[in-house]
Amino acid sequence: MFRKILIANRGEIACRIARTARRLGVHTVGVYSDADAHALHVELCDEAHRIGPPAPRESYLNGDAIIAVAKRAGAEAIHPGYGFLSENESFAKACIDARLVFIGPPPAAIAAMGSKSAAKAIMEAAGVPVVPGYHGDDQHDALLAREAKRMGFPVLIKATAGGGGKGMKVATDASGFAAALASARREAAASFGDDRVLLERYLTAPRHIEIQVFADTQGHVVHLFERDCSVQRRHQKVLEEAPAPRMTDARRREMGDAAIAAARAIGYVGAGTVEFIAEQNGAFYFMEMNTRLQVEHPVTEMITGQDLVEWQLRVAAGEPLPELQPALAIRGHAIEARIYAEDPQRGFLPSIGCIAHWRMPEASADVRVDTGFREGDHVTPYYDPMLAKLIAWGADRERARETLLRALSACEVTGVATNIAFLERVVTHEAFASGRVDTSLIDRHREALLERKVEVPATALIAAAVAEYRAAEASARTIANESSDRWSPWHTTDAWWNGTTTHRLSFSFDDGAREEVVAVKPAPDGSLDVRGDGFAEIVSPDAPLATVVRDGDVRHVFAPGVRVRLAYVDPLAHVDVDVEHGGRLTAPMSGTIVAVLVKPGDEVEKGATLVVLEAMKMEHAIVAPAAGRVSAVHFAVGDRASEGADVVDFDDDQVTTVRREG
Repeated sequence: MFRKILIANRGEIACRIARTARRLGVHTVGVYSDADAHALHVELCDEAHRIGPPAPRESYLNGDAIIAVAKRAGAEAIHPGYGFLSENESFAKACIDARLVFIGPPPAAIAAMGSKSAAKAIMEAAGVPVVPGYHGDDQHDALLAREAKRMGFPVLIKATAGGGGKGMKVATDASGFAAALASARREAAASFGDDRVLLERYLTAPRHIEIQVFADTQGHVVHLFERDCSVQRRHQKVLEEAPAPRMTDARRREMGDAAIAAARAIGYVGAGTVEFIAEQNGAFYFMEMNTRLQVEHPVTEMITGQDLVEWQLRVAAGEPLPELQPALAIRGHAIEARIYAEDPQRGFLPSIGCIAHWRMPEASADVRVDTGFREGDHVTPYYDPMLAKLIAWGADRERARETLLRALSACEVTGVATNIAFLERVVTHEAFASGRVDTSLIDRHREALLERKVEVPATALIAAAVAEYRAAEASARTIANESSDRWSPWHTTDAWWNGTTTHRLSFSFDDGAREEVVAVKPAPDGSLDVRGDGFAEIVSPDAPLATVVRDGDVRHVFAPGVRVRLAYVDPLAHVDVDVEHGGRLTAPMSGTIVAVLVKPGDEVEKGATLVVLEAMKMEHAIVAPAAGRVSAVHFAVGDRASEGADVVDFDDDQVTTVRREG
């Protein structure tokens, strides 16, 4: 076993690797960019070194800087985690040249699978079924357009060097092919430094099933069963589970054998994942092989009882696989939910900012939380917006699902938008609960999964009002203690009013649909009489209430089955309405302008893409809200635009801006 390793990554995967290394007595060296100087992974590693500015190309993708740190720190090996340099053949070679062990497959295996086109050719030769499509070297736009037409639409355009949904676009018809191709190329170049693409027949309701494989230097190859990763948005996984629902033993053996054949075909060593696209009738096709540890590896660990990072370290150190195929078995069911800083109501746009409040469920034998964040940390625009992975285990799928729901209900995050409520809706939806999943599940049920609950439960309003009263009470005590007359009645919050005993303190909250007024009156015994529209309750001093997090004028209320955002209506504030005709199209989030497709004076149709902004490794198009005329463009390619910045001025009469000031 190694004495010291360097972890060439950040966030939850760096933390996860560090914990296993510590258990095995392996000293860890962390690396960080300026944006991550105070990150959790820096704290968890035994030592940590700066490698550059926040931009990945200047830090986590700077292989020379990482290797220099490893040599200087005396590390014997480098673990790349996933993403960044984990599937970079040149980096793997550079590690070997520097006499460092690369904790991953041989460079030749990375190269073989690094090009999706070449990988499919190898798989075809090995007898592994592949999706029909175009995987050639000729990348001329005209040829790709002809191939797409030959295949028939819809067509999936994929970066040959890609992964994680980056550089992946669907062209539904010939008219949209050129724009989809250009966008896929830009994302591919930005994420992987390679803009080549391949085309595949787009299967409309397939399942995404992958097989975890492992190989050692002694020639042993095993699979650790399958994971179903069908529940996706924007071609990125949201929920993963193992084993796959409705998987037969015969199909599991067939897919496992195909995955082992794929690994043997390229002389694989270490952890890898063979990804298949499967039709509902059971037919499956090779999609790609990820030559690294996967984000969703914890569900495999939960059902097998194995630590895959420990397996990686042992295999890289020259040891044989800890277990061979006959000893591996499935125990129970596990489901992983990816918690992202993103707003599902705004097309899953990533959210950046400071995490003002952070609470995750307690870890147990049935619940696992993998994260690189904590309260006070910043979500920046430089990296993937995943905050945490919540993994739940149960004796069967239904019990795992119920455990996951309880764990999600215990998650509390404010300061950035999250997909937690969205995940709860997906997990409770009949389509997921029944196990009849496919990659279009979210799109097919989008309206139900993205709906906002208009009615706020009384428990949330009561909790918010009580929290507001207690905050006012605490403030009054502070003022009284600092006053020359601490007993003055003007310092009290007891609802005393000259000539009456019925006066109550009132608090107003806007739930997005209407303004709710809640009145609070204290009693001599310390209880509170709380009343609103349709409810009245006596709250004792020691009554367990929901958690209320105050964030400026916003009140976040968390309780089992309750996740509510209320705006506190300050009675001293006023509203100033400013109606403007003509549109200012603004940046939906902070990012870099990667394409400007119009100029002042251009006449455009509704839905036309005007400007493309890239943030957190994904592109976001700013489109025309209606037919009209571009009157100004405020940014050029390469400029950075902050969230809310005016990007394009657009002449139409449909935009109204309302400002609240206080």
